[in-house]
Formats: sequence, C-alpha cells, structure tokens
Amino acid sequence: MATKHTLDRILLGTVALLVVGGFMIFSSASLGLLARSGASFSSVALSQFFFGILGGGAALFLMSSIHYRFWRQYAFYIFLFTLALTLLVFIPGFGFAHGGAVRWLQFGSFTFQPAEFLKIGFVIYMATWLSGMYRHAHTFKLGTLPFIGFVGAVGIIMLLQPDTDTFLVMAAAGVAMFLTAGGRFRDVLLMGLAGIALIAALAFSRPYVMDRITTFVNPDSDPLGASYQVHQSLIAVGSGGGFGRGFGQSIQKFEYLPEPIGDSIFAVYAEEFGFLGTFLLVILFCGFAFRGYRIATHAPDLFGTLLVIGFITLIVVQAFLNIAAMLALAPLGGLPLPFISHGGTALLVTLGSVGIVLNVSKYQKRSAK
Repeated sequence: MATKHTLDRILLGTVALLVVGGFMIFSSASLGLLARSGASFSSVALSQFFFGILGGGAALFLMSSIHYRFWRQYAFYIFLFTLALTLLVFIPGFGFAHGGAVRWLQFGSFTFQPAEFLKIGFVIYMATWLSGMYRHAHTFKLGTLPFIGFVGAVGIIMLLQPDTDTFLVMAAAGVAMFLTAGGRFRDVLLMGLAGIALIAALAFSRPYVMDRITTFVNPDSDPLGASYQVHQSLIAVGSGGGFGRGFGQSIQKFEYLPEPIGDSIFAVYAEEFGFLGTFLLVILFCGFAFRGYRIATHAPDLFGTLLVIGFITLIVVQAFLNIAAMLALAPLGGLPLPFISHGGTALLVTLGSVGIVLNVSKYQKRSAK
C-alpha cells in the first residue's frame, strides 16, 4: 500500500552533504583561477552559489512539492520544449561555441547548456512511454525498435554539437529504464555492440575521439599534448597520498591542471584530501545510488519507479565516469562531477531532478521504511 509520508531524509541528507561539501571543494579549486589571466574567482563563486545552491535548493523544494504524476500528463510537451531548446544552439546568434563544440546558449552575459534540461525531458518522456507499453517492452517490434529510434534521434542531436559524453550518460539512463520496464537483456547487449561500432566509427572520423582512446590506453603517450590533462590529474591524485595536502593546499590547481573547477575538480579534491577523502566521497555517491534505487523499488507504480531509475542513473553514471576519467580508468570525456563541478545551471537542474525523486519517496510503500 502506498501512503503519503515525509520525503526520504536519508537521500536528502546525502544530497545536502554532497552540495555543502561540494561547494567547499569548489571554493578551494576556484582559488586556482587567481593565477590565470581573465578569470574571476568572485564571479564564478557567486554564480555557483546563487544559481546552483540557492536556485537549486528552490528547484528541489518546488519539485519535491509537485506530485510526480503531474509530469506524466505533460511529458510529451516537456520533451519537445527541451528538445527545441537544445536545437537552438545551432541557430546563429543563440548558440555559443567553445573548444570546437556548440553546446551552449547565450543571452547577454548569461550562458547555459540546454542539454542539462534535455536530460530531464528525456527521462520524463521515457518513463511515460515505457510505463504505458511495458507489456510489449520485451518484443522487438513494439519495444526494442521504437526505443532504438527514440534514443537514436536524441543521439544525432547530441553528436552534432558534438557532446558524445552527455549522450552516453543519457543512453545509460535510458537502457536502465528499458531493462526495468521489461526490455530483454539480449537486445541491450546487441545495442551495446552497435554502440561500440559507432564509437569506433567516430574515432576514425573525429580525431579528438581517437585521442581520448589513445590517452586511455596509454596515459603517458603524449604528456604535453592529448594526455596532458590526465597526466596532470594523476600527478595531483598521487600527490595527495593517504590523507592529502590539506584543504586549500593543492598545487596542481595553479596553472598546471586544466579545468580545475570543471571536470578536473576531483583531482584537486584528491590532492587536498588524499585517499581517505576520495574514499569518503565515493561512499557518499554509492549511498546516494543505493538509497535512490531503494526508493525506486518501493515506488507505488511503474512510472514512479522509472522516473527514479532514470534520474539516479543519470547522476551516478556521470559521477563515476568523471572520477574514473581522472584516474585514467576511463577515457577522458569532459563530464563535470555532479553537485561539485562549476556550473550553476547544471547544479540547479540536478537538484531539481533530485526533487522529483524525493517526491516519489513521499508515496513509497511502507515496507521501504
């Protein structure tokens, strides 16, 4: 029996620890900007605090107050809106290019990555579609084939930006939801093999993909070029030792480590807090995943289950891909570390999605307590 309770305090507490601790890590990593020309510590810190923490906190409160089934009736329109917002990056005057990619929208001095909102639209619509046709999820014609078409359409848009890493995270969430709804593991395996073939094709057609694969296989192959970031990250992690240099004492964040407040922030954290600190951070993310999936298993209906599976998988897969990349255990992808890396809009969207998960937790079955 599903009865309304208070929201899940364990998950909320875990998120609070990640956000508060993450802002401390971010503040320390931001000091590295002081040694770099054209960077402003105050501007990025204020953006992270006001847009990310305050705005994200408001989004979490708002989303946790809206019944999760509300999103089902507007799922198609939400998805279309977030898809259209993402497509705006290709329109001159709206799209903002950086580092060879067109992933951002710019309005005056304000920029944001619309793919963050597309993640929410993707999960909500996927949960709606799968919960409505779960009886056919195991069939190829009505289950696997439409799923491939749906994910493939999103993939084309993301790969044109290009934003391969965000697409892989979204695909992982989609696959987790597909399997939960009754999709066949055999079909997922075949999709995985097709995905590997696609990555191989991208590696030969896009040099930066090949560079990532080469760097992953041999991090020392080009320490002053393609593997520079991974090489500097490993130096930072190794310098941390067992207990770290101490809060604010990272050396690599000053001039050596690229993107110290972005995808390299884990390396800064590891240098300052060592193995013990990184172990605790990994435990926090594992606890977040465990509690989230527990909520999913006790959701009152399949739609609620799929929503939670989708949002938790998005966050967890991105977190561990980021950490693995900084340890040279996965190809470097440029994914930010959720709750911690710079990106006020990304943190706002992430906390908003957690709010939806928390709303589902209000209605979980009594046996979940």
